[in-house]
Amino acid sequence: MNVQSTVIKYGDHVDTDVIIPARYLNTTDPAELASHCMEDLDADFKQKSAKSRIIVAGRNFGCGSSREHAPIAIKESGIQLVIADSFARIFYRNAIDIGLPIIECPAAAASIQEGDEVAVDLDTGAIANVTTGERFTAAPFPPFIQEIIACGGIASYVRRKMEGQA
Repeated sequence: MNVQSTVIKYGDHVDTDVIIPARYLNTTDPAELASHCMEDLDADFKQKSAKSRIIVAGRNFGCGSSREHAPIAIKESGIQLVIADSFARIFYRNAIDIGLPIIECPAAAASIQEGDEVAVDLDTGAIANVTTGERFTAAPFPPFIQEIIACGGIASYVRRKMEGQA
């Protein structure tokens, strides 16, 4: 799977409370969650995510509470990939569980800037900053995680496995 888009950039320690503020946790509707994604951190996120499909961030992205709402809000906002220096472990797991690809690559996270065009091959872990010509390599997901992401998340993956379709 390949993703190519301009980048929205954030710093270190973007926590789940700014990804989706707690005042909106009374809903599980993905579209409603997306409408409030990042609003306390970046008032322009809705406009940016209408054309940018990749978030790049610093260390410990998704720290804070273990709410699944955060990766759901990001994915439903149209974001197809998050690249970060590192992820909070529970966010990492929740993102994979809902089929949101995330890549840890400290060098790419440090170098890529807001507005850069980036192309990523999720099968190989190759990251190319089209704007600057820089190239980075991240560890690709193991095949079973690639399958989970391709199915759109763990629930769809299990359903397909049980039906013999994955």
